[in-house]
Amino acid sequence: MFRWHRIESFDLPELQPYRTMRRQHEHRERGIFVAEGEKVVRRLLESKFNVVSVLLPEKWLIELRSLLEARPEEVQVYVAEKSLLETLTGFSMYQGLLAVGKVPTMPILAEAVARSPQPRLLAAADGLSSAENMGALVRNCAAFNAQALIVGETCSSPFLRRAVRSSMGSIFQLPIVETANLVQGLRDLRERGIRCVAAHPHANGQTASQASLGSDCCVVFGSEGYGISPAVLAACDEAAAIPMPETVDSLNVGSAAAVFLYEANRQRGRM
Repeated sequence: MFRWHRIESFDLPELQPYRTMRRQHEHRERGIFVAEGEKVVRRLLESKFNVVSVLLPEKWLIELRSLLEARPEEVQVYVAEKSLLETLTGFSMYQGLLAVGKVPTMPILAEAVARSPQPRLLAAADGLSSAENMGALVRNCAAFNAQALIVGETCSSPFLRRAVRSSMGSIFQLPIVETANLVQGLRDLRERGIRCVAAHPHANGQTASQASLGSDCCVVFGSEGYGISPAVLAACDEAAAIPMPETVDSLNVGSAAAVFLYEANRQRGRM
């Protein structure tokens, strides 16, 4: 269900999350996130995530009415002219849809493992600072049947606005585990019999197709500039690389994740 209001300014206290979209740390402290764009907002409304409010032009109220009416909670819907909405971002918004959702309680690592059917396929991120790259990693995890993404303490949040947008809403269907110590998390996985494979461009000749990805495993991806940290690399069972010519040093983490996770699915007979 929903209640809608027409607005001509962003003075209402309830609209504060939209006014402060660039102050992501405040949203993080409040346990909320902003979804942007028609597909992402639609997928949020279709999800089990709690929706606080939606901000949109009137034409989208008609388009999304059935989804809003189906929500179990009362969603506050604010209708504004597109020109007013564009003052929030400082540039033209093609669709002009925004929504605020609540970050759910994240599972701990043991819970995520217990909920994952065998053979388990997990992914982990170390040192990812780009929200867009984090969103791309989330999207590829969802696309290639990863059962959870473990986000290390040196990563940006997957619930940043740009990360949510880059994930195209797949963040709403992928379990996220945020750990304060990725090295210890990988050790815990290995104790549970889950092999940890580092996606590392300098892997001494072993390629992704030669790595053991058909049984329980976690593929670990590193930062944009420096790859996987030495401590995290040492916590893995093995490392594997994507074969490339010498003129290319590495791939974007989203592209690397697609290759490794596709290979894991191929080894499991899913591709």
